[in-house]
Formats: sequence, structure tokens, C-alpha cells
Amino acid sequence: MAQFDFEKPIQELEDQLKKVKEVAEKGKIDVSSSITELESKIETTKKEIYKNLNGWQRVQISRHPERPYTLDYIENCFNNFIEMHGDRNVKDDKAMVGGFAAIDGRTVMIVGHQKGRNTKQRQYRNFGMPNPEGYRKALRLMKLAEKLNKPIICFIDTPGASPGLEAEERGQGEAIARNLLEMSVLKVPVICIIIGEGASGGALGIGVGDKVIMMENTWYSVISPESCSSILWRSWEHKEKAAEALKLTANDMLKNKLIDGIIEEPLGGAHENPMETYIIMKNAINTMLDELTKVPSDELIKTRIAKFSEMGSFTE
Repeated sequence: MAQFDFEKPIQELEDQLKKVKEVAEKGKIDVSSSITELESKIETTKKEIYKNLNGWQRVQISRHPERPYTLDYIENCFNNFIEMHGDRNVKDDKAMVGGFAAIDGRTVMIVGHQKGRNTKQRQYRNFGMPNPEGYRKALRLMKLAEKLNKPIICFIDTPGASPGLEAEERGQGEAIARNLLEMSVLKVPVICIIIGEGASGGALGIGVGDKVIMMENTWYSVISPESCSSILWRSWEHKEKAAEALKLTANDMLKNKLIDGIIEEPLGGAHENPMETYIIMKNAINTMLDELTKVPSDELIKTRIAKFSEMGSFTE
């Protein structure tokens, strides 16, 4: 499993624990007290490190190659997923997936960004960066859910919308803008969850909802730390400084009232214990659905518009 620089103290302790266990097996020596002490030290060190992560470290965890993606959550939190394809205009965008599924007997529409695990998959999914047809597909599915009166769940995990020439020619900006407009007045509950990277309009294109939630080790910002650093300092070397200035972590976003809540992850991140992560996610979704499905549609729209209208406003 990939290790980050800030996790080196944990790795060193785990290596020590491994050696002690090997000695115990070969020499049949009782080292149970040493093992217990090391295990306790590992747990304490993990808690200390992950409790004090800075913005750039959270960004690194959000990009961990073994972190669960949208299709992983669909497979482990939902049943009877029926994937739907295409925008009925250009083609089927593989960076955006969606379709109907059931969660504890309740039918929902799921829309989300999808990255790839290896080089071939990443190319196939365009690294999780949708083209305009991806956002149009997402909107088509959301409008279908509205027609059938089914809640919508959006999983956000993208380094940004596709920046290519073809995407611009096919109306990338208009596609995202139309999603913002249409999502703000959908008559059914909309839950948006940032499960990894939430970059710029690429994330916001499916990010307007009654509940906008971030997982603990994710980020949500108008720009990535690397791009911000390259613009301000003409170099990626200041990405850590940029990450702190952008206030892109879940805690920062909640403090600034830009999201509605945070989903805690297992110690070490979602990739450390995916099965526990799926249980936490499923419980969080059910709780939000229980709350939102009781609210009349006109009240949902009114509250949703008011929430986003108040963002960034201030008085003197």
C-alpha cells in the first residue's frame, strides 16, 4: 500500500512490530509484552498524526490509489444497480457514471465521477474528468429521477472537468452552468458527497444539493493546490502553502458554512478499512434520506436556493 512522508513514523513502528513477531516465531520467545507495547504505540501515533493533518496532507490522502471510488460505494452500499448511459446527443462519457439503485429497499438515482485504478482504466475514465456529455448525462438522469420522484445521490471525485479543446468546443462551461441552474430547482431530495477530490466547476457540476457533505479526508476548492501554486508562484513547489491558503479541507469548509456536514473515516483514511467506510457511508446516506424525504418539494427548493445564495455574502 502506498505510504506518504508523514506516515513514516507509523511505518517504522510497524516494521519493528513485524521483526518482533518474526523473532517470536523463530525462537519461540515470549515477547507478548513488547508486541502489546508496540501495537499501543502504533495506535497512539496514528491518532496523533491523523488528528493534526494539514491541508496538503488531506489532499494526498484524497488521492490515494486504493481509496474507494464511486463504483465501489455503489457495489457495497447499494443493491440492484442499473447503469444508464449516454446524453442522447454526443456519446457516453465514461468519467461520469449513473443509474438507479436501491438502498435498504429505497430506490434512488446515483450520479458520480469515476476514476481508474490502473493506467488503462484511467485512460478509459479520462482520469475522472468529464466532458460536456458527462454533465448532460448526469442532468438527464437527474431529470428522470425527478419525473419518477426518486431521491438523487451524487458522488463527487474529480480533479476537474476535462480541459481539452473538444470539451470547450462542445460547450463545457454551458453544460456545467445548466446543471447548476437545473439542480437548484429539482423537486426531489439531492445529496452531494465529496468522496475524494472536489475541484472547481468539475465538482460543482453535480454539487448543488440539499445536503452537501464531505468525507473527512477530502478537499473541495475552486482550484487544486498545484494549479494555484503555478499561477501565483510560477512553480508547484509552493503547493503546501497554497493548500493552507485555499482552506479546502472539510473542517475549513464546514467552518465557512459551505458544506452541511462531515462523514468521519476510519483511522488512516477510507482506504485503510474500506468495509468500515461503506458501513459509515450507508448509515449517513440513510440518515439524510430519512430527513429529506419528509420535506415538501417546494420547501426543498426554497431552502436549497437560500442556502447557496447566502454563501459568500457578508454585512459591514
